[in-house]
Amino acid sequence: MSVIVNDSGFVADDFACGFVAHDAAAANDCDYGIDLPSDTAPEALAGLNNAPMIRIDFPSSADGRGFTLAAMLRRAGYKGRLRARGHVLADQYAMARRSGFDEVEIDNALAARQPEDQWLARADWQNHNYQARLRG
Repeated sequence: MSVIVNDSGFVADDFACGFVAHDAAAANDCDYGIDLPSDTAPEALAGLNNAPMIRIDFPSSADGRGFTLAAMLRRAGYKGRLRARGHVLADQYAMARRSGFDEVEIDNALAARQPEDQWLARADWQNHNYQARLRG
């Protein structure tokens, strides 16, 4: 099982359409989500703008390639839901949100080690960043 984290804390997963690998089917006009591995080449992102959700894998908390993929998708005009899945830590939540993710999917073991209050402490991601501190 997994836990979905957003700015409200731990929430139920409301995406019931399922996911397919990014190279398994075209994403345009579909009702399923697309799974992207962290090593997805940037050119593979073309054509994903109509997917209702894209879930990007984080195989390790030290692997930040997913943040780059999310930012690239948003800059390319992707308006759907972006979900980070895997080894994303509560300390990385603000970075995930700033990169363009809407939510994070973690396993139950990580949710037990880093309970909801640790994630909520970082939910005010728009105001607590380096640039906001410089602006005063």
